[in-house]
Amino acid sequence: MSIAVIGAGAFGTALALSLAGKTDVTLWGRDTAWAERRENPRLPGIALPRSLQVTDRLDKIGARTILLALPAQTLGGFLADHAARFDGRDLVSCAKGIDLVTLNGPSALIAQACPRSNVAVLTGPSFAADIARGLPTALTLACADAATAEHLQRDLSTASLRLYRTTDVAGAELGGALKNVIAIAAGAAIGAGFGDSARASIVTRGFAEMTRLAAALGARPETLTGLSGLGDLVLTCTSDQSRNFRYGLALGAGDDFAAGTTVEGAATARAVAALAPRLGVELPISQLVAGLAEGRIAMEHALDILLNRPLKEE
Repeated sequence: MSIAVIGAGAFGTALALSLAGKTDVTLWGRDTAWAERRENPRLPGIALPRSLQVTDRLDKIGARTILLALPAQTLGGFLADHAARFDGRDLVSCAKGIDLVTLNGPSALIAQACPRSNVAVLTGPSFAADIARGLPTALTLACADAATAEHLQRDLSTASLRLYRTTDVAGAELGGALKNVIAIAAGAAIGAGFGDSARASIVTRGFAEMTRLAAALGARPETLTGLSGLGDLVLTCTSDQSRNFRYGLALGAGDDFAAGTTVEGAATARAVAALAPRLGVELPISQLVAGLAEGRIAMEHALDILLNRPLKEE
């Protein structure tokens, strides 16, 4: 058995590091100049074992199982260029987002580009640094094909990485994507000084939004109560390890955010804002985040927008 990870960012590197203690793993990245030092600058202070192969050549990727740990907004372009190379293998999406061009999730992009592949989703409450350090983490593995889900669950679980499987790909994937949007709103509430009670309200009502949209897109609502939905939402809305939460903090405080940092929730909010009217689903928090991210809504008006909504039953 061998496994490849496409994408040498923090999360892809962490997954490769975790799996390298179990099987042969190859990690691909566009820029791997750091490989000789055996330390990825995205994960400072964490040494990579010599057994982990690092390459910038896609022709070196011969594994049957491939984890695609690329940002959601770059995945489509990568597949457009390289899908033929990977079609027919087991492809596991590790991206959390909705593509702005197609308004599809990563699994749909992969399935369209690689129709002969079994497509799965790996998602749930996790920070790259925790996985890389071997701290206990539980994730959801979603695959429509039950047999594929079972063998991937065995192959990708490690001593510190426990996987639970489901066939509800849409639910697992949407939970991972939409929680980033709510995390931005939660961070903005704290950054603006609205307090923890406001954050709790945003997390709760945001979870209701996540469930409504997921159900409208064919997901099972109960999936959103699991690791890939509620679990990931709680983690991302309560820790400044989350880039989406930190981005929200900066928005709320009126501060600049680190240029070049991937914030999946900002793009996903824009995608959700486009989907909501088509589906007839009310998503006030998500649409507010889209307005904040695009600069159409000022933070000082955000609270009024939410508090002045019609009173109704919960």
